[in-house]
Amino acid sequence: MKSNRKLASIQKVRDIAPIEGADRIELAHVLGWQCVVDKGQFQKGDLCVYFEIDSFLPETPAFAFLRASSYRESDIMGRGYHLRTMRMRGQLSQGLILPLSAFPVIPADAEPGTDVTALLGVRKWETEERATTGGTVIGPLPPDVPHTDETRIQAMPALLEAFRGREYYISTKMDGSSHSLSLDETGFHVTGHNYEYKDDGSSAFYEFVKKKGYEKAMRQFAKNSGIRTLTIQGEFCAPGIQGNRLKLTKPEWYVFTVRMNGQRMNLQEMLGIAAEIGAPTVPIEEVGRDLPARYPTVEALLARAEGTYPNGGPKEGIVIRPTQPVPCPATGAPLSVKVVSNRYLLKHS
Repeated sequence: MKSNRKLASIQKVRDIAPIEGADRIELAHVLGWQCVVDKGQFQKGDLCVYFEIDSFLPETPAFAFLRASSYRESDIMGRGYHLRTMRMRGQLSQGLILPLSAFPVIPADAEPGTDVTALLGVRKWETEERATTGGTVIGPLPPDVPHTDETRIQAMPALLEAFRGREYYISTKMDGSSHSLSLDETGFHVTGHNYEYKDDGSSAFYEFVKKKGYEKAMRQFAKNSGIRTLTIQGEFCAPGIQGNRLKLTKPEWYVFTVRMNGQRMNLQEMLGIAAEIGAPTVPIEEVGRDLPARYPTVEALLARAEGTYPNGGPKEGIVIRPTQPVPCPATGAPLSVKVVSNRYLLKHS
């Protein structure tokens, strides 16, 4: 499944910093990320190709130096190199920075921000667990079910300013698998991250939905409200999914988005509708105003993202949204960013 993220893009090195005690490596800063690079390889202001963490790079000569650290092979993804958060000489390295000269296929006049993901054959890494937890696929996502990938604040630090003066809320990023329920004129739909699933007994999530009676509750709510379409998206967490990092004893589905008639609902509406159908929401950690005034830097948000789940273990991070949905200035989709905990990334990379 094609990712909407700029997994590989042309960027400018915004700073270079030394690493204490290191003679051969240093830190290069790109966007809100930092990567360990060979000393002298880049200068401040240089253009480069930046590859995000969770990119899956093709098995080509340009990436052969990654074989010892990053080579992966699976039935789902094939062969290539999986970029993960790493620690070198006590410093986090998040992604990969390479010179433009390593890729002759990139046009000489490419500007900062240019997406070269498809051009370089880069894909988003998908675990075998995520790819096999859904059930029998019957088609792509229904029209009213958007993909749930959030923009990482490190990939687009300028989005912090989009929250200036707005009321916002911070929710816990639950560590599971994205699943959605949708009701429209064609019927009731149960989906995973990328596909709709068939009710044939092979989908653990579909069986969970039937046990909870969510279809009946959604149909009743839609009838009472006089709406045409209702989509509810959430994170399915359970023993057997993503290592059960929430340490649950039974499956649970945590709602994080509600859409009515094609529009995302605000925070209070989401909480009310989730309660109406009997589903818990992701925990709401904080409601405030003017996010950049309280958390002025990416580093401040990364510190805010740290924490543990109630039953132990580092939480994946946080998601930040305006309480009243507004368009993202970069994409036009509803504004929403995620901040993934560095502690979590180091533990589970």
